[in-house]
Amino acid sequence: MISSLAATGSPSVFRRDPDSNTLRLSRRKTFISLLRNCKHISQVPSIHAKIIRTFHEQDAFVVFEFIRVCSILGSIDYAYDVFRYVSNPNVYLYTAMIDAFVSSGRSADGVSLYHRMIQNSVLPDNYVITSVLKACDLKECREIHAQVLKLGFGSSRSVGLKLMEIYGKSGELVDAKKVFDEMPVRDQVAATVMINYYSECGYIKEALELFQDVKIKDKVCWTAMIDGLVRNKEMNKALELFREMQMENVSTNEFTAVCVLSACSDLGALELGRWVHSFVENQKMEVSNFVGNALINMYSRCGDINEAKQVFKGMRDKDVISYNTMISGLAMHGASFEAIKEFREMVNRGFRPNQVTLVALLNACSHGGLLDIGLEVFNSMWRVFSVEPQIEHYGCIVDLLGRVGRLEEAYRFIENMPMEPDHIMLGALLSACKIHGNMKLGEKIAKRLLASENPDSGTYVLLSNIYASSGKWKESTEVRESMRESGIGKEPGCSTIEVNNKIHEFLVGDIKHPHKEAIYQRLQELNRILRFKDNEPEIIADLL
Repeated sequence: MISSLAATGSPSVFRRDPDSNTLRLSRRKTFISLLRNCKHISQVPSIHAKIIRTFHEQDAFVVFEFIRVCSILGSIDYAYDVFRYVSNPNVYLYTAMIDAFVSSGRSADGVSLYHRMIQNSVLPDNYVITSVLKACDLKECREIHAQVLKLGFGSSRSVGLKLMEIYGKSGELVDAKKVFDEMPVRDQVAATVMINYYSECGYIKEALELFQDVKIKDKVCWTAMIDGLVRNKEMNKALELFREMQMENVSTNEFTAVCVLSACSDLGALELGRWVHSFVENQKMEVSNFVGNALINMYSRCGDINEAKQVFKGMRDKDVISYNTMISGLAMHGASFEAIKEFREMVNRGFRPNQVTLVALLNACSHGGLLDIGLEVFNSMWRVFSVEPQIEHYGCIVDLLGRVGRLEEAYRFIENMPMEPDHIMLGALLSACKIHGNMKLGEKIAKRLLASENPDSGTYVLLSNIYASSGKWKESTEVRESMRESGIGKEPGCSTIEVNNKIHEFLVGDIKHPHKEAIYQRLQELNRILRFKDNEPEIIADLL
């Protein structure tokens, strides 16, 4: 009906009964339906013309839908032109236009329109405040936060969550916590948001305290806390919390499983990792690539490469990350040719290798001493795969040259790099110098490392050992003295062992373990056995 009337070109047809409320409601409904059915912005102008001819360009409901549809179809300027001609836009139209600006990446325009709304004495509501906060930087957030408090919207849950998000992302945790404390209902969602930001900024103690205060925790809250512990290298605590989660009969999801598997990988907790794998299968949880990749990584790092290969083989829809993880695991276990085979299969299946893939492949070449293949891979990175070599790739070649004893060539390679070498690369070459007995080059590299801004204890120890292995005891002692004078302490050695699904951690000279007496008694027995066999167990003797 509307399209046929519009075709007559006579707007007077629509003016016969301008005060008919029923007719206006009917037309409004029709225009909104027509707008919602638009698939392309080119369909909108003809509907716009009909809206104008029927005097609906001031109808807030129609204009609201117009702005929304133009935003979806990517024509923000058109939406704003319509908005500008509304005589007295209400808060809902301001919200729609601000949201359109923000969602299209025009944050400054969104904030500017919000301030104009305030100047025009339009009272904001929770929705428009939440919308404009999405566009705010920290300074603008503080200004709007002040308005929020003056206008009495401080108790709004949605506004509070958005303020927490901005403060949290900016590292302003005191302000984020203050907003959280002032919320009338501090539910598990708000607590989870706060726990996440505490964890991201390294405040794991505060995150744990907040977590313990949450009375009703869902799996998202539990998982957030476990993930926070893992990200802050508190692996033992993460596993303890997971066990507690099981005792509380809280259901888990795949993200929980991945967090726990990551902790198992770091600690070498193979048996617990197996249990998580079994748990995932028993819960009929989908073994997605997300979980599958975590399982491959866990089995590889915990020493069971065969099980890692079985998981990889059983994955239906492998992705680039799956191949990267498997190639890295094979490289870690010295299965260099298998790693190369998987790489070829990956390329043949149409996957494009990325920087991580090529680091893994070069590591495989390094661990297998495959110099020619490694150099071929490195030289083909950009030419074949369009991957620009980064410092990690250069480091792999230095490590590979060092392993096969071509130390001078490795040093020349470093000198010709387009970037400065990092301490990891130089440390690897220094270690190779010690292994191959090249004291001259080792001393040169060590002095270069010691002259850097942050020399670590490993550099001093390696140089001292190089001198000692060459019989230069005086120089070795001087290096140790220099290390002490610089206030650099050697990090104590640490090892972990899994017994009955519990991880035990030991440091050199550790006397804190509850079973320390039995442990040291056993060490003394081992020491006596070794001495009886005319060995000199220096490491065990040092422990005692």
